[in-house]
Amino acid sequence: MIDLLPAVIYGFAGAVTPGPLLMFLFSQSLASGWKRTLPATFSPLITDGPVALLVLTVLSHVSTGLLYGLRLIGGAFILYLALEAAKAWRDFDQKNPASRHSFSNNLLKAMIINWLNPNVYLGWSLILGPMVLTAWKQAPDRGLALILAFYASLILTMIILVRIFGAARLLGIKTQRTLIACSSVALAVLAFYQIWIGASALLFKS
Repeated sequence: MIDLLPAVIYGFAGAVTPGPLLMFLFSQSLASGWKRTLPATFSPLITDGPVALLVLTVLSHVSTGLLYGLRLIGGAFILYLALEAAKAWRDFDQKNPASRHSFSNNLLKAMIINWLNPNVYLGWSLILGPMVLTAWKQAPDRGLALILAFYASLILTMIILVRIFGAARLLGIKTQRTLIACSSVALAVLAFYQIWIGASALLFKS
């Protein structure tokens, strides 16, 4: 049980640390409700498999410029999400659920966020990957147990957060619109930060 603690802690930290996916969950919970946002919390189960394979087999052998390029693309997509949140703020109507995002749309957007988030690649290459490989060499079931512990912690924490974010919708329309506006601004700031990091690194490198 103690051997699984690092994976559980890392999963919890990954869920609560401010980043693109957390901002997206916050924004969508307010705009669409927690039930419609809930499927997005399972996106790591779909996206991280290919990411893990890519990191463990390819990413460690290529230029770090790939990560910075990924930041640029990710920043552009986060900026798109910020504009979507701004549109939700402008057109917000608590009595018109038909205008809100669908289950599949939220899940797809969350998957794109994960694929374009450098932290996912870094987490697998620097933390989770070595942790799992070390445990796997001791016994394959230990490696699998670590993976299960990590994703159980990550997803359960995100489900709780989405439920908490969704409860904010009970505070009234004005408060909801204000929070949606704040999430739009936060996403925009995060987008420009990602773009700035990626662009400046690539420019100085060249």
